[in-house]
Amino acid sequence: MSTTNRPDEYDDDIEDKGAPLVEHLAELRSRLIKSVLAFLVGMVICFTIATPIFNFLTAPLCDALASRGQDCDLIFISPQEGFFVAIKVSLLGGFMLAFPVIAAQLWRFVAPGLYRSEKGAFLPFLIASPFMFLLGAAFAFYIVTPLAYNFFLGFQQFGTGGEVIDDIPGAAPLSVVFQGSAQEYLNLTIKFIVAFGLCFQLPVLLTLMGKAGLVSERGLRAGRKWAIVGILTLAALVTPPDVITQIILFVVVYGLYEISIRLVARVERQRNERLRREGLLDEDDEIFEDELEDEK
Repeated sequence: MSTTNRPDEYDDDIEDKGAPLVEHLAELRSRLIKSVLAFLVGMVICFTIATPIFNFLTAPLCDALASRGQDCDLIFISPQEGFFVAIKVSLLGGFMLAFPVIAAQLWRFVAPGLYRSEKGAFLPFLIASPFMFLLGAAFAFYIVTPLAYNFFLGFQQFGTGGEVIDDIPGAAPLSVVFQGSAQEYLNLTIKFIVAFGLCFQLPVLLTLMGKAGLVSERGLRAGRKWAIVGILTLAALVTPPDVITQIILFVVVYGLYEISIRLVARVERQRNERLRREGLLDEDDEIFEDELEDEK
């Protein structure tokens, strides 16, 4: 008799355990649908005003051309390029407009499974992340991008005519001036904005890893030389071959790395103080942990 009832009991156990999972999946689906709808609404809004947004994004290039007495005229080199430029502007703008909704949906999905202390730890990072991305994007747009385009436009050649070139009388010198593709300009500008926005996430990421115990102050201090090599490599990849721009990126990102070390150290102090108040940590444990870090 017991053998005949065992499958039913087993099925009941599966249903009891499966019900919460199904509920979580249904909630995740609901949150994703709301996030996608918010993104689509933001994308449609930005598509209707794609031209003013694109004109705003061309400001660094236009200023660099104006300083050289040139008109700011970008061209479409294919019939469909104008449409794809509007789509890319809409994607970027739609994501930025929808990000508060996406972040709110993420928080509502994650928060019920967190303790009160974990909620207090996670929420500041959720708020700081978009702020730091916008700060990095603004830094790229207002500082790095003008320097980059001034560097690139410095390779133009203007011919005056009537001069002697290679001992050939009357030969006009070659005139090579900028006639840029709107899509190529937008691709490069978005590359700068996204790259610097992600670089400015470094303090948020490392501090969150410090709260999770994945990195430590001592480990970050010991890894400074590797951080320098990594930041220099990053500067060479995401910036033009301009020493000034690369130095600016290195100084900024390395400064963020040093700030991250201070933030992780503060997180560790707060965690140790909490553990001492709860009687879970004493001085001997701290000394032992310090010795382990030194050995690493």
